[in-house]
Amino acid sequence: SVMKDPAEVDIRFAMCFPDVYEIGMSYMGIQILYDMFNRREDVWCERVYSPWTDLDKIMREQKIPLFALESQDPLKEFDFLGITLQYEMCYTNILQVLELGQIPLLASERTDEHPLVIGGGPCSYNPEPIADFFDLFYMGEGETVYDELFDLYKEYKKAGRSREEFLRRA
Repeated sequence: SVMKDPAEVDIRFAMCFPDVYEIGMSYMGIQILYDMFNRREDVWCERVYSPWTDLDKIMREQKIPLFALESQDPLKEFDFLGITLQYEMCYTNILQVLELGQIPLLASERTDEHPLVIGGGPCSYNPEPIADFFDLFYMGEGETVYDELFDLYKEYKKAGRSREEFLRRA
């Protein structure tokens, strides 16, 4: 588990496997990206999973926002929410993650105050069925261009440019 001081990083990235911890934690792809992102001094990557139905019920009743595993900070406070799309059966869990994370379901309803929601993984090769819920999709191996994406984001953030401007360039 990687712990960093949020005041000392430029980018907070919540890496989500939209299934329960026991399934998501065993997926090697997230472990690779988690390590790669956290090797950067300017990025703190944390993990998040879908809660079981019993915890989902409590979180909704108590209005507890879905939070990251390491810091327990709410997802809505992150710069990015990266969701791996490993299989179609997890699509409803994506909506659960967004709802519990208090992030608008539709990308068109998000503002500069919300995290950028990125989809990646095998199902991103046919993103149309879930396109309205994502700000952007990454197709291919994440290890090859995420550094460029982070550098671009830092550039736009430092210049005070809008979410829309960043997304067009990304």
